[in-house]
Amino acid sequence: MAYVITQRCCNDASCVVECPVDCIRPRPDEPGFATAELLHIDPDTCIDCGACAEACPVDAIFAADELPDALTRYAEINAAYFEHNPLETTITAAPNPLRLPREAAPLRVAIVGTGPAACYSAEQLLGRGRVEVDLFDKSPAPWGLARYGVAPDHPETRGVIDQFNAAFKRDAIRMHLNVDIGRDLTHAELLEHFHAVIYAVGAPGDRRLGIPGEDLPGSHSATEFVAWYNGHPDCADRRFELSGERAVIVGNGNVALDVARVLTVDPDRLARTDIADHALEALRHSAVREVVLLGRRGLVNAAFTGPEFLALGQLDGVDVVIDPADLDAEVTAALADPETDPALRLKLNLATEYAARPRTSGNKRIVFRFRAVPREVLGEHSATGVRIERNESPGATADSPPGENLDARLIVRAVGYRGVPVADVPFDPAAAVIPNCLGRVVDALGATVPGVYTAGWIKRGPRGVIGTNRSDAEETVTQLIADFLAGDLDRPVRERDSLDELLAERCSDHVDRAGWLTVDAAEKAAGASEQRPRVKFVRARDMVDLARGAVAAR
Repeated sequence: MAYVITQRCCNDASCVVECPVDCIRPRPDEPGFATAELLHIDPDTCIDCGACAEACPVDAIFAADELPDALTRYAEINAAYFEHNPLETTITAAPNPLRLPREAAPLRVAIVGTGPAACYSAEQLLGRGRVEVDLFDKSPAPWGLARYGVAPDHPETRGVIDQFNAAFKRDAIRMHLNVDIGRDLTHAELLEHFHAVIYAVGAPGDRRLGIPGEDLPGSHSATEFVAWYNGHPDCADRRFELSGERAVIVGNGNVALDVARVLTVDPDRLARTDIADHALEALRHSAVREVVLLGRRGLVNAAFTGPEFLALGQLDGVDVVIDPADLDAEVTAALADPETDPALRLKLNLATEYAARPRTSGNKRIVFRFRAVPREVLGEHSATGVRIERNESPGATADSPPGENLDARLIVRAVGYRGVPVADVPFDPAAAVIPNCLGRVVDALGATVPGVYTAGWIKRGPRGVIGTNRSDAEETVTQLIADFLAGDLDRPVRERDSLDELLAERCSDHVDRAGWLTVDAAEKAAGASEQRPRVKFVRARDMVDLARGAVAAR
Protein backbone atom coordinates (compact mmCIF):
# COMPACT_ATOMS: atom_id res chain seq x y z
CA MET A 1 0.00 0.00 0.00
CA ALA A 2 1.52 3.34 -1.09
CA TYR A 3 2.02 6.40 1.07
CA VAL A 4 0.11 9.61 0.32
CA ILE A 5 0.98 13.30 0.83
CA THR A 6 -1.93 15.42 2.07
CA GLN A 7 -3.07 18.98 2.70
CA ARG A 8 -0.62 19.66 5.50
CA CYS A 9 2.40 19.43 3.14
CA CYS A 10 4.84 22.27 3.84
CA ASN A 11 6.97 21.65 0.70
CA ASP A 12 10.28 21.62 2.54
CA ALA A 13 11.23 18.43 0.62
CA SER A 14 12.61 16.59 3.64
CA CYS A 15 10.75 13.55 2.28
CA VAL A 16 12.33 13.77 -1.17
CA VAL A 17 15.87 13.04 -0.05
CA GLU A 18 14.72 10.14 2.15
CA CYS A 19 12.84 8.26 -0.59
CA PRO A 20 14.96 5.24 -1.66
CA VAL A 21 13.14 4.88 -5.00
CA ASP A 22 12.94 8.58 -5.89
CA CYS A 23 9.16 8.61 -6.36
CA ILE A 24 8.25 11.99 -4.81
CA ARG A 25 7.66 14.94 -7.13
CA PRO A 26 8.28 17.70 -7.87
CA ARG A 27 11.85 17.80 -6.58
CA PRO A 28 13.51 21.07 -5.52
CA ASP A 29 15.68 21.05 -8.65
CA GLU A 30 12.64 20.95 -10.97
CA PRO A 31 10.97 24.07 -12.41
CA GLY A 32 7.55 23.25 -10.95
CA PHE A 33 8.75 22.97 -7.37
CA ALA A 34 8.56 26.67 -6.50
CA THR A 35 4.87 26.88 -7.46
CA ALA A 36 3.76 23.39 -6.36
CA GLU A 37 0.75 23.34 -4.05
CA LEU A 38 2.02 20.14 -2.45
CA LEU A 39 4.37 17.27 -3.22
CA HIS A 40 3.11 13.89 -4.48
CA ILE A 41 4.05 10.21 -4.16
CA ASP A 42 3.73 7.92 -7.18
CA PRO A 43 1.52 5.03 -5.99
CA ASP A 44 2.93 2.64 -8.63
CA THR A 45 6.54 3.12 -7.53
CA CYS A 46 6.24 3.60 -3.76
CA ILE A 47 7.60 0.56 -1.86
CA ASP A 48 5.72 1.35 1.35
CA CYS A 49 8.89 1.85 3.40
CA GLY A 50 7.55 4.84 5.36
CA ALA A 51 10.83 6.78 5.29
CA CYS A 52 9.04 9.83 3.89
CA ALA A 53 6.47 9.85 6.71
CA GLU A 54 9.21 9.72 9.34
CA ALA A 55 11.02 12.65 7.72
CA CYS A 56 7.96 14.88 7.32
CA PRO A 57 8.10 17.73 9.89
CA VAL A 58 4.35 18.43 9.70
CA ASP A 59 2.91 14.88 9.72
CA ALA A 60 1.44 15.29 6.23
CA ILE A 61 2.18 11.77 4.96
CA PHE A 62 -0.03 8.73 5.62
CA ALA A 63 -0.26 5.15 4.42
CA ALA A 64 -3.12 5.10 1.92
CA ASP A 65 -5.14 2.66 4.03
CA GLU A 66 -4.72 4.87 7.11
CA LEU A 67 -5.87 8.18 5.63
CA PRO A 68 -8.29 10.07 7.88
CA ASP A 69 -11.76 10.42 6.35
CA ALA A 70 -11.24 14.10 5.57
CA LEU A 71 -8.07 13.30 3.59
CA THR A 72 -9.06 10.24 1.56
CA ARG A 73 -9.27 12.27 -1.65
CA TYR A 74 -5.51 12.81 -1.53
CA ALA A 75 -4.85 9.26 -2.76
CA GLU A 76 -6.61 10.31 -5.97
CA ILE A 77 -4.80 13.68 -6.01
CA ASN A 78 -1.36 12.04 -5.71
CA ALA A 79 -2.15 9.51 -8.45
CA ALA A 80 -3.57 12.19 -10.79
CA TYR A 81 -0.32 14.14 -10.63
CA PHE A 82 1.62 11.19 -12.08
CA GLU A 83 -1.00 10.49 -14.73
CA HIS A 84 -0.24 13.99 -16.00
CA ASN A 85 3.50 13.88 -15.17
CA PRO A 86 4.74 10.29 -15.66
CA LEU A 87 7.55 9.46 -13.27
CA GLU A 88 11.05 9.40 -14.65
CA THR A 89 13.43 8.15 -11.98
CA THR A 90 16.99 9.28 -12.16
CA ILE A 91 18.46 8.18 -8.87
CA THR A 92 21.79 9.90 -8.59
CA ALA A 93 23.85 10.92 -5.64
CA ALA A 94 23.02 14.44 -4.51
CA PRO A 95 25.95 16.82 -4.95
CA ASN A 96 27.86 17.35 -1.76
CA PRO A 97 27.21 20.83 -0.37
CA LEU A 98 30.12 23.17 0.06
CA ARG A 99 31.67 22.68 3.49
CA LEU A 100 34.24 24.53 5.53
CA PRO A 101 37.64 22.88 6.09
CA ARG A 102 38.07 21.38 9.54
CA GLU A 103 41.06 23.61 10.22
CA ALA A 104 39.24 26.83 9.28
CA ALA A 105 38.49 29.38 11.97
CA PRO A 106 34.79 29.64 12.84
CA LEU A 107 32.63 31.48 10.35
CA ARG A 108 30.41 33.93 12.23
CA VAL A 109 27.05 34.83 10.66
CA ALA A 110 24.25 37.09 11.85
CA ILE A 111 20.74 36.32 10.65
CA VAL A 112 18.16 39.07 10.98
CA GLY A 113 14.78 37.42 11.44
CA THR A 114 13.70 34.18 13.09
CA GLY A 115 10.98 33.01 10.70
CA PRO A 116 11.22 29.92 8.49
CA ALA A 117 13.67 31.44 5.98
CA ALA A 118 15.98 32.54 8.80
CA CYS A 119 15.77 29.17 10.56
CA TYR A 120 16.37 27.14 7.42
CA SER A 121 19.38 29.37 6.74
CA ALA A 122 20.70 28.69 10.25
CA GLU A 123 20.20 24.93 9.78
CA GLN A 124 22.07 25.04 6.50
CA LEU A 125 24.97 26.93 8.06
CA LEU A 126 25.25 24.62 11.04
CA GLY A 127 25.58 21.68 8.68
CA ARG A 128 28.52 23.19 6.77
CA GLY A 129 31.23 23.01 9.44
CA ARG A 130 32.46 25.32 12.22
CA VAL A 131 29.88 28.09 12.10
CA GLU A 132 28.58 30.37 14.84
CA VAL A 133 25.12 31.82 14.16
CA ASP A 134 23.35 34.65 15.98
CA LEU A 135 19.64 35.16 15.25
CA PHE A 136 18.08 38.60 15.78
CA ASP A 137 14.39 39.51 15.94
CA LYS A 138 12.60 42.68 17.00
CA SER A 139 9.85 40.59 18.59
CA PRO A 140 10.37 38.96 22.00
CA ALA A 141 9.08 35.70 20.49
CA PRO A 142 10.73 33.86 17.56
CA TRP A 143 9.49 31.96 14.48
CA GLY A 144 7.90 34.84 12.51
CA LEU A 145 4.96 33.74 10.37
CA ALA A 146 5.27 30.18 11.66
CA ARG A 147 3.98 31.61 14.98
CA TYR A 148 2.01 34.65 13.87
CA GLY A 149 0.89 33.82 10.31
CA VAL A 150 -0.30 30.20 10.29
CA ALA A 151 -4.02 29.85 10.95
CA PRO A 152 -4.69 28.48 14.47
CA ASP A 153 -6.75 25.58 13.10
CA HIS A 154 -3.71 24.39 11.09
CA PRO A 155 -1.52 23.38 14.05
CA GLU A 156 0.34 20.67 12.12
CA THR A 157 1.86 23.34 9.90
CA ARG A 158 3.68 24.68 12.94
CA GLY A 159 5.49 21.35 13.25
CA VAL A 160 8.54 22.94 11.67
CA ILE A 161 8.98 24.89 14.91
CA ASP A 162 9.73 21.64 16.73
CA GLN A 163 12.31 20.87 14.06
CA PHE A 164 14.01 24.23 14.62
CA ASN A 165 13.89 23.85 18.41
CA ALA A 166 15.70 20.54 18.15
CA ALA A 167 18.36 21.93 15.81
CA PHE A 168 19.08 25.05 17.85
CA LYS A 169 20.06 23.49 21.16
CA ARG A 170 23.80 23.68 20.54
CA ASP A 171 25.98 26.55 21.74
CA ALA A 172 26.93 27.45 18.17
CA ILE A 173 23.61 29.23 17.78
CA ARG A 174 22.29 32.09 19.88
CA MET A 175 19.09 34.11 19.91
CA HIS A 176 18.75 37.85 20.50
CA LEU A 177 15.04 38.63 20.69
CA ASN A 178 13.41 42.01 21.28
CA VAL A 179 16.36 43.57 19.42
CA ASP A 180 15.50 45.87 16.54
CA ILE A 181 18.22 46.03 13.88
CA GLY A 182 18.30 49.60 12.66
CA ARG A 183 17.30 50.99 16.05
CA ASP A 184 19.17 49.03 18.73
CA LEU A 185 22.03 47.86 16.53
CA THR A 186 23.01 49.17 13.12
CA HIS A 187 23.80 47.29 9.96
CA ALA A 188 27.40 48.54 10.19
CA GLU A 189 27.73 47.21 13.74
CA LEU A 190 26.58 43.77 12.63
CA LEU A 191 29.27 43.75 9.94
CA GLU A 192 31.84 44.63 12.62
CA HIS A 193 30.91 41.54 14.62
CA PHE A 194 30.22 38.99 11.87
CA HIS A 195 31.78 37.79 8.65
CA ALA A 196 28.37 37.96 7.01
CA VAL A 197 24.79 39.06 7.62
CA ILE A 198 21.71 37.36 6.16
CA TYR A 199 18.55 39.43 6.09
CA ALA A 200 15.53 37.11 6.30
CA VAL A 201 12.95 39.60 7.52
CA GLY A 202 10.00 38.41 5.45
CA ALA A 203 7.39 40.75 4.00
CA PRO A 204 5.68 42.41 6.98
CA GLY A 205 3.83 45.03 4.95
CA ASP A 206 0.75 44.57 2.80
CA ARG A 207 -0.38 45.63 -0.64
CA ARG A 208 -3.06 48.27 -0.91
CA LEU A 209 -6.08 48.50 -3.16
CA GLY A 210 -5.66 52.16 -4.03
CA ILE A 211 -9.40 52.88 -3.95
CA PRO A 212 -11.45 55.56 -2.16
CA GLY A 213 -12.47 54.74 1.41
CA GLU A 214 -9.76 52.15 1.91
CA ASP A 215 -8.65 53.75 5.19
CA LEU A 216 -12.11 54.05 6.76
CA PRO A 217 -12.57 52.38 10.16
CA GLY A 218 -13.80 48.87 9.49
CA SER A 219 -11.53 48.47 6.46
CA HIS A 220 -8.38 46.52 7.34
CA SER A 221 -5.54 44.53 5.86
CA ALA A 222 -5.46 40.77 6.27
CA THR A 223 -2.00 41.27 7.77
CA GLU A 224 -3.59 43.07 10.74
CA PHE A 225 -6.44 40.61 11.11
CA VAL A 226 -4.22 37.52 10.98
CA ALA A 227 -1.77 39.04 13.47
CA TRP A 228 -4.71 39.90 15.77
CA TYR A 229 -6.15 36.42 15.95
CA ASN A 230 -2.67 34.89 16.26
CA GLY A 231 -1.77 37.06 19.25
CA HIS A 232 0.94 39.33 17.82
CA PRO A 233 1.74 41.99 20.44
CA ASP A 234 1.56 44.78 17.85
CA CYS A 235 -2.09 43.93 17.11
CA ALA A 236 -3.43 42.73 20.46
CA ASP A 237 -5.40 45.95 21.02
CA ARG A 238 -6.94 46.14 17.54
CA ARG A 239 -10.72 46.10 17.28
CA PHE A 240 -12.62 44.64 14.34
CA GLU A 241 -16.24 45.33 13.50
CA LEU A 242 -18.01 41.99 13.86
CA SER A 243 -21.51 43.32 14.49
CA GLY A 244 -22.68 43.03 10.87
CA GLU A 245 -23.98 39.83 9.29
CA ARG A 246 -21.68 40.11 6.26
CA ALA A 247 -17.94 40.57 5.91
CA VAL A 248 -16.20 41.14 2.57
CA ILE A 249 -12.69 39.93 1.80
CA VAL A 250 -10.97 41.38 -1.24
CA GLY A 251 -8.82 38.58 -2.63
CA ASN A 252 -9.17 34.82 -2.82
CA GLY A 253 -5.74 33.42 -2.00
CA ASN A 254 -5.02 31.09 0.90
CA VAL A 255 -4.77 33.94 3.41
CA ALA A 256 -8.25 35.09 2.34
CA LEU A 257 -9.51 31.54 2.91
CA ASP A 258 -7.87 31.50 6.36
CA VAL A 259 -9.67 34.71 7.32
CA ALA A 260 -12.99 33.44 5.94
CA ARG A 261 -12.62 30.20 7.87
CA VAL A 262 -11.80 31.93 11.16
CA LEU A 263 -14.83 34.21 10.74
CA THR A 264 -17.24 31.32 10.11
CA VAL A 265 -15.96 28.25 11.95
CA ASP A 266 -17.54 27.24 15.26
CA PRO A 267 -15.68 29.13 18.04
CA ASP A 268 -15.73 25.94 20.12
CA ARG A 269 -13.46 24.39 17.50
CA LEU A 270 -11.12 27.37 17.67
CA ALA A 271 -11.12 27.11 21.48
CA ARG A 272 -9.01 23.95 21.12
CA THR A 273 -6.28 25.84 19.25
CA ASP A 274 -3.72 28.48 20.22
CA ILE A 275 -5.84 31.35 18.91
CA ALA A 276 -5.43 34.50 21.00
CA ASP A 277 -7.94 34.66 23.85
CA HIS A 278 -9.05 38.18 22.92
CA ALA A 279 -9.85 37.03 19.36
CA LEU A 280 -11.72 33.96 20.56
CA GLU A 281 -13.87 36.07 22.86
CA ALA A 282 -14.66 38.52 20.06
CA LEU A 283 -15.54 35.71 17.65
CA ARG A 284 -17.88 34.14 20.19
CA HIS A 285 -19.92 37.35 20.04
CA SER A 286 -19.59 37.84 16.28
CA ALA A 287 -22.76 38.42 14.23
CA VAL A 288 -21.05 37.51 10.93
CA ARG A 289 -23.07 34.90 9.06
CA GLU A 290 -21.75 35.40 5.53
CA VAL A 291 -18.26 36.06 4.17
CA VAL A 292 -17.93 37.13 0.54
CA LEU A 293 -14.56 36.71 -1.20
CA LEU A 294 -13.94 38.92 -4.22
CA GLY A 295 -11.62 37.82 -7.01
CA ARG A 296 -10.75 40.17 -9.87
CA ARG A 297 -10.35 37.37 -12.38
CA GLY A 298 -12.30 34.26 -13.30
CA LEU A 299 -12.36 30.91 -11.54
CA VAL A 300 -9.59 29.51 -13.71
CA ASN A 301 -7.26 32.17 -12.29
CA ALA A 302 -8.32 31.87 -8.65
CA ALA A 303 -5.38 32.31 -6.28
CA PHE A 304 -6.31 29.73 -3.64
CA THR A 305 -4.74 26.26 -3.72
CA GLY A 306 -6.67 23.05 -4.22
CA PRO A 307 -5.89 21.59 -0.78
CA GLU A 308 -7.17 24.68 1.04
CA PHE A 309 -10.25 24.83 -1.21
CA LEU A 310 -10.98 21.17 -0.51
CA ALA A 311 -10.69 21.68 3.26
CA LEU A 312 -13.06 24.64 3.11
CA GLY A 313 -15.85 22.41 1.86
CA GLN A 314 -15.48 20.13 4.89
CA LEU A 315 -16.33 22.72 7.54
CA ASP A 316 -19.27 21.80 9.73
CA GLY A 317 -22.11 24.32 9.63
CA VAL A 318 -20.68 26.28 6.70
CA ASP A 319 -21.89 26.30 3.07
CA VAL A 320 -19.40 27.11 0.31
CA VAL A 321 -21.32 29.01 -2.35
CA ILE A 322 -20.27 29.13 -6.00
CA ASP A 323 -22.57 30.70 -8.60
CA PRO A 324 -23.09 28.18 -11.45
CA ALA A 325 -22.68 31.14 -13.82
CA ASP A 326 -19.00 31.25 -12.82
CA LEU A 327 -18.56 27.80 -14.37
CA ASP A 328 -18.17 29.62 -17.66
CA ALA A 329 -16.75 28.66 -21.04
CA GLU A 330 -13.23 29.14 -19.75
CA VAL A 331 -13.85 26.58 -17.00
CA THR A 332 -15.55 24.16 -19.39
CA ALA A 333 -12.63 24.38 -21.81
CA ALA A 334 -10.06 23.78 -19.06
CA LEU A 335 -11.92 20.71 -17.79
CA ALA A 336 -12.22 19.31 -21.33
CA ASP A 337 -8.52 19.81 -22.09
CA PRO A 338 -6.50 16.66 -21.23
CA GLU A 339 -3.41 18.87 -20.80
CA THR A 340 -4.93 20.87 -17.94
CA ASP A 341 -2.67 20.72 -14.90
CA PRO A 342 -4.03 18.41 -12.17
CA ALA A 343 -3.83 21.16 -9.56
CA LEU A 344 -6.10 23.40 -11.63
CA ARG A 345 -8.39 20.50 -12.52
CA LEU A 346 -8.86 19.75 -8.81
CA LYS A 347 -9.92 23.34 -8.09
CA LEU A 348 -12.36 23.40 -11.01
CA ASN A 349 -13.86 20.03 -10.09
CA LEU A 350 -14.31 21.19 -6.50
CA ALA A 351 -15.97 24.41 -7.66
CA THR A 352 -18.33 22.37 -9.82
CA GLU A 353 -19.21 20.20 -6.83
CA TYR A 354 -19.77 23.20 -4.56
CA ALA A 355 -21.97 24.90 -7.14
CA ALA A 356 -24.22 21.84 -7.19
CA ARG A 357 -24.49 21.43 -3.43
CA PRO A 358 -27.80 22.29 -1.79
CA ARG A 359 -27.72 25.01 0.87
CA THR A 360 -28.45 24.05 4.47
CA SER A 361 -30.84 26.23 6.44
CA GLY A 362 -29.10 27.87 9.38
CA ASN A 363 -25.58 27.39 8.02
CA LYS A 364 -23.11 30.20 7.68
CA ARG A 365 -21.92 30.93 4.14
CA ILE A 366 -18.60 31.51 2.39
CA VAL A 367 -19.48 33.02 -0.98
CA PHE A 368 -17.02 33.28 -3.86
CA ARG A 369 -17.53 36.12 -6.35
CA PHE A 370 -15.31 36.04 -9.43
CA ARG A 371 -14.52 38.84 -11.90
CA ALA A 372 -15.53 41.28 -9.16
CA VAL A 373 -13.44 44.46 -9.08
CA PRO A 374 -13.65 46.63 -5.93
CA ARG A 375 -13.98 50.31 -6.79
CA GLU A 376 -14.72 51.99 -3.46
CA VAL A 377 -15.15 51.23 0.22
CA LEU A 378 -18.44 52.89 1.10
CA GLY A 379 -19.21 54.89 4.20
CA GLU A 380 -18.73 58.33 5.72
CA HIS A 381 -17.31 57.77 9.20
CA SER A 382 -16.80 54.00 8.97
CA ALA A 383 -17.11 51.30 6.36
CA THR A 384 -20.66 50.32 5.41
CA GLY A 385 -19.92 48.27 2.31
CA VAL A 386 -17.94 48.05 -0.90
CA ARG A 387 -18.88 49.00 -4.46
CA ILE A 388 -17.87 46.41 -7.03
CA GLU A 389 -18.03 46.17 -10.80
CA ARG A 390 -18.02 43.00 -12.84
CA ASN A 391 -14.96 42.46 -14.94
CA GLU A 392 -16.47 40.67 -17.93
CA SER A 393 -13.15 40.26 -19.69
CA PRO A 394 -9.48 41.04 -19.10
CA GLY A 395 -9.87 44.20 -21.16
CA ALA A 396 -12.97 45.57 -19.42
CA THR A 397 -12.78 49.20 -18.37
CA ALA A 398 -13.88 50.75 -15.09
CA ASP A 399 -17.14 52.06 -16.56
CA SER A 400 -18.03 49.03 -18.70
CA PRO A 401 -20.49 47.09 -16.51
CA PRO A 402 -22.93 48.50 -13.96
CA GLY A 403 -21.79 48.64 -10.37
CA GLU A 404 -23.15 46.81 -7.35
CA ASN A 405 -22.99 47.71 -3.66
CA LEU A 406 -22.36 45.00 -1.09
CA ASP A 407 -23.32 45.95 2.45
CA ALA A 408 -20.66 45.01 5.01
CA ARG A 409 -19.23 46.53 8.18
CA LEU A 410 -15.97 44.58 7.95
CA ILE A 411 -13.83 44.83 4.81
CA VAL A 412 -10.54 42.92 4.70
CA ARG A 413 -8.05 43.30 1.86
CA ALA A 414 -6.08 40.11 1.31
CA VAL A 415 -4.21 40.97 -1.85
CA GLY A 416 -0.69 40.09 -0.79
CA TYR A 417 2.15 40.81 1.59
CA ARG A 418 4.85 43.32 0.75
CA GLY A 419 8.47 43.72 1.83
CA VAL A 420 9.61 46.89 3.56
CA PRO A 421 13.06 48.55 3.53
CA VAL A 422 15.77 47.63 6.02
CA ALA A 423 17.93 50.49 7.29
CA ASP A 424 21.19 50.90 5.34
CA VAL A 425 20.49 47.88 3.10
CA PRO A 426 19.69 48.22 -0.64
CA PHE A 427 15.98 47.97 -1.45
CA ASP A 428 14.03 47.73 -4.68
CA PRO A 429 10.79 49.68 -4.04
CA ALA A 430 9.11 48.45 -7.22
CA ALA A 431 9.53 44.75 -6.41
CA ALA A 432 9.58 45.39 -2.63
CA VAL A 433 12.59 43.10 -2.14
CA ILE A 434 16.25 43.40 -1.26
CA PRO A 435 17.93 43.23 -4.70
CA ASN A 436 20.14 40.17 -4.98
CA CYS A 437 21.73 37.58 -7.20
CA LEU A 438 21.14 34.07 -5.83
CA GLY A 439 21.02 35.58 -2.35
CA ARG A 440 24.04 37.87 -2.64
CA VAL A 441 22.80 41.43 -2.07
CA VAL A 442 23.60 43.88 -4.85
CA ASP A 443 23.49 47.67 -4.93
CA ALA A 444 21.68 49.98 -7.36
CA LEU A 445 24.43 49.45 -9.96
CA GLY A 446 24.27 45.67 -9.67
CA ALA A 447 27.54 45.36 -7.74
CA THR A 448 27.73 42.77 -4.96
CA VAL A 449 27.66 44.21 -1.43
CA PRO A 450 30.38 42.25 0.41
CA GLY A 451 29.21 40.17 3.35
CA VAL A 452 25.49 40.91 2.93
CA TYR A 453 22.96 38.25 1.91
CA THR A 454 19.22 37.70 1.92
CA ALA A 455 16.75 34.81 2.07
CA GLY A 456 13.01 34.21 2.05
CA TRP A 457 10.25 36.57 1.02
CA ILE A 458 12.41 39.70 1.27
CA LYS A 459 14.70 37.98 -1.26
CA ARG A 460 12.20 36.60 -3.79
CA GLY A 461 8.87 38.23 -2.96
CA PRO A 462 5.94 36.74 -0.97
CA ARG A 463 5.61 33.48 -2.87
CA GLY A 464 5.56 29.89 -1.73
CA VAL A 465 4.81 28.20 1.57
CA ILE A 466 6.90 27.57 4.68
CA GLY A 467 8.94 24.72 3.20
CA THR A 468 9.75 26.64 0.02
CA ASN A 469 12.21 28.59 2.15
CA ARG A 470 14.39 25.53 2.63
CA SER A 471 15.74 25.37 -0.92
CA ASP A 472 15.83 29.18 -1.02
CA ALA A 473 18.00 29.23 2.12
CA GLU A 474 20.27 26.51 0.72
CA GLU A 475 20.90 28.67 -2.35
CA THR A 476 21.83 31.69 -0.25
CA VAL A 477 24.06 29.75 2.16
CA THR A 478 25.89 28.09 -0.73
CA GLN A 479 26.85 31.54 -2.08
CA LEU A 480 27.92 32.67 1.40
CA ILE A 481 30.12 29.60 1.99
CA ALA A 482 31.65 29.97 -1.47
CA ASP A 483 32.52 33.60 -0.75
CA PHE A 484 34.10 32.67 2.58
CA LEU A 485 36.18 29.91 1.00
CA ALA A 486 37.27 32.35 -1.72
CA GLY A 487 38.56 34.76 0.92
CA ASP A 488 35.95 37.42 0.18
CA LEU A 489 34.75 37.39 3.81
CA ASP A 490 38.13 36.82 5.43
CA ARG A 491 38.37 39.91 7.61
CA PRO A 492 38.70 40.46 11.36
CA VAL A 493 35.50 40.45 13.33
CA ARG A 494 34.91 41.31 16.96
CA GLU A 495 34.42 38.56 19.51
CA ARG A 496 31.07 37.43 20.85
CA ASP A 497 31.86 39.02 24.21
CA SER A 498 32.00 42.39 22.47
CA LEU A 499 28.51 41.84 21.09
CA ASP A 500 27.24 40.85 24.54
CA GLU A 501 28.57 44.09 25.97
CA LEU A 502 26.95 46.14 23.22
CA LEU A 503 23.60 44.40 23.72
CA ALA A 504 23.76 44.93 27.47
CA GLU A 505 24.39 48.64 26.89
CA ARG A 506 21.77 49.18 24.18
CA CYS A 507 19.07 46.58 24.86
CA SER A 508 18.45 46.03 28.54
CA ASP A 509 15.23 44.17 27.67
CA HIS A 510 16.69 41.79 25.13
CA VAL A 511 15.63 38.14 25.42
CA ASP A 512 18.04 35.27 24.83
CA ARG A 513 17.26 31.66 24.01
CA ALA A 514 17.00 30.60 27.66
CA GLY A 515 14.60 33.45 28.33
CA TRP A 516 12.46 32.46 25.36
CA LEU A 517 12.38 28.82 26.52
CA THR A 518 10.96 30.03 29.83
CA VAL A 519 8.21 31.92 28.00
CA ASP A 520 7.60 28.93 25.72
CA ALA A 521 7.26 26.57 28.69
CA ALA A 522 4.83 28.93 30.43
CA GLU A 523 2.63 29.18 27.31
CA LYS A 524 2.55 25.41 26.93
CA ALA A 525 1.78 24.87 30.61
CA ALA A 526 -1.13 27.32 30.41
CA GLY A 527 -2.37 25.52 27.31
CA ALA A 528 -2.14 22.08 28.89
CA SER A 529 -4.52 23.11 31.66
CA GLU A 530 -7.10 24.02 28.97
CA GLN A 531 -6.32 21.14 26.59
CA ARG A 532 -4.82 23.52 24.06
CA PRO A 533 -1.36 23.55 22.42
CA ARG A 534 -0.49 26.76 24.26
CA VAL A 535 -1.97 30.02 25.52
CA LYS A 536 0.08 32.81 24.00
CA PHE A 537 1.33 35.87 25.77
CA VAL A 538 0.08 38.81 23.70
CA ARG A 539 1.94 41.58 25.55
CA ALA A 540 5.61 42.10 24.80
CA ARG A 541 6.16 43.45 28.30
CA ASP A 542 4.83 40.25 29.87
CA MET A 543 7.16 38.11 27.78
CA VAL A 544 10.17 40.28 28.50
CA ASP A 545 9.48 40.39 32.25
CA LEU A 546 9.13 36.62 32.44
CA ALA A 547 12.19 35.99 30.29
CA ARG A 548 14.37 38.52 32.11
CA GLY A 549 13.26 37.20 35.48
CA ALA A 550 14.35 33.74 34.45
CA VAL A 551 17.68 35.11 33.33
CA ALA A 552 18.24 36.86 36.66
CA ALA A 553 17.44 33.67 38.57
CA ARG A 554 20.05 31.56 36.78
